[in-house]
This record gives sequence, structure tokens and C-alpha cells, in this order.
Amino acid sequence: MLNDNRQQYVIQTNDTKGDEGFGKFFGAVIVLVMFLGLVQMAFDTITVWYRDTMAWVDDTATYLGSFWPF
Repeated sequence: MLNDNRQQYVIQTNDTKGDEGFGKFFGAVIVLVMFLGLVQMAFDTITVWYRDTMAWVDDTATYLGSFWPF
């Protein structure tokens, strides 16, 4: 019953230009960071795959070289 006597105010602003610019900029920054994270993850994956492949080739060459009669 106390809320019946309280005045309520609604504040409405029509200037959304400042908020839109910041929101678009912040969204672009988030997309850029996500893209760079994806590039970093792909680079790490390819680097590890390359190192593992070279280690396998080295081990295979050493094994096959052990059969060389000299």
C-alpha cells in the first residue's frame, strides 16, 4: 500500500548516436580478438603437426638406415 503514494518517473532519451558508435566499436574489437585467437590456434596446431611429422620422419629414417649394410 505504500507504493500507491510514490511518484514514478520515466526518463527517456532520444540521443542514441553515442551508444551506437561505442557498441559497434566494441563489437568489432570482440570479433577481431576472436579472429586473432582462431588464427593463433590454427598456427599452433600446424606448428605442432609439423614438429611431430618431422620427428616421425627422423625416427623412420633412422630405423631404415639401421638396415644399411655399411
